[in-house]
Amino acid sequence: MMETVDIQVTRVKKSRLNEMDFNHLPFGKYFSDHMLEADYSNGEWQMVSIKPYQPISFEPSLMALHYGQSIFEGIKAYRSKSGEAFIYRPYDNLKRFNISAERMDMPLVPEDIFIEGMRQLVEIDKEWIPAKEEYSLYIRPFMFATDAALGVKASETYKFMILLSPTGPYYAAPMKIYVEEKYTRAAPGGVGFAKNAGNYGGALKATSEARAQGYDQVLWTDAFEHKWLQEVGTMNVFFVFGKTVVTPSLDEGTILEGVTRDSVIQVLREQGLRVEERRINIDEVVEGHRSGKLTEIFGSGTAATISPLKELRYKDYSMYLDVAAYQVAPEAKKILTEIREGKRPDIHGWLVKV
Repeated sequence: MMETVDIQVTRVKKSRLNEMDFNHLPFGKYFSDHMLEADYSNGEWQMVSIKPYQPISFEPSLMALHYGQSIFEGIKAYRSKSGEAFIYRPYDNLKRFNISAERMDMPLVPEDIFIEGMRQLVEIDKEWIPAKEEYSLYIRPFMFATDAALGVKASETYKFMILLSPTGPYYAAPMKIYVEEKYTRAAPGGVGFAKNAGNYGGALKATSEARAQGYDQVLWTDAFEHKWLQEVGTMNVFFVFGKTVVTPSLDEGTILEGVTRDSVIQVLREQGLRVEERRINIDEVVEGHRSGKLTEIFGSGTAATISPLKELRYKDYSMYLDVAAYQVAPEAKKILTEIREGKRPDIHGWLVKV
């Protein structure tokens, strides 16, 4: 049984909900009325509160700004066809959040603050969940160092927060991806498996260069040969070879253990497909495309859910795929959507009722 956390709640005097245009919701631009905030000092979490969404103040010497002790998660809340609000697999995100915290030498966030705090926050702002297909309430828990001092060491104080953002589809159209060979996202022994801010900051240059060439994102490769595939900038990646689906393994600690990735793997196996989590080389993908064995490439992530790729570019070779002929990715997306909407039984217990 989860302990009950004492959360001080201060509600807004007037909601901004009526100011929102729910037909136009770009990802991560708008935020709900309230946010959760908690502080860590003297070895314990304290001052847990839900308050109106507002700016926060801090010293210019805030350690998170100088040494990058900052982690986050991405979770979604949905509204079922009956109108009930559910959060999708938050316990798995809590587990991954604390794995990231441990790697970045930060304190763990207890379940009562992370899960119960999130549940109460979503309950207060549940009217912000869009009641539209492929729309959701994006949940952003994050933590950062708050010591006001310079010096390369772990902070002694931290702030944990949760924000809510109503959003539409992250990628509205099939994607074009560039295989990255120059820059490196992660190497064994690094922090590639942790959802820390630096992983994303370090990816921006490569992504900007890819976009300048007409691509949406990059597919990262290993740091040594630039041949072994890792993940797309915002998603895990899957390759369909007939009845076999291959996704890069987690063994080397260079990619994020995606919650949606795990959901997709389970759903695909339940559909009778063979799913292999293993190392996969770009040469295998190129050969599969040339021979016709490669039939689909798609990404999975909390923000993106499931996104098909229509082009993968490696060196001077472009692999074009007929997204209209895809079968595996659309079926997996359909099943996950039906689970979230309550049209299909949630046999795995993925949905946590608000």
